[in-house]
Amino acid sequence: MSKDPRFVERRDDGKYAGKRENAERASGVFDTQKEAINAAREMTDGAIHVERVRNTEGGSPDKWRKI
Repeated sequence: MSKDPRFVERRDDGKYAGKRENAERASGVFDTQKEAINAAREMTDGAIHVERVRNTEGGSPDKWRKI
């Protein structure tokens, strides 16, 4: 496994993409955010940054959370 950070973001079609930093194409496309996070965990030992998709006390959709 690599230490490269991975990013999970929502696509326009409502699915979730797992990407490397600065990647143009997704490493995988998943139906749920949970599936995308699990796949990212299998691909890296580094940080995983997840795009917020709703408003919470901790942030809004324009923020990222690190898991």
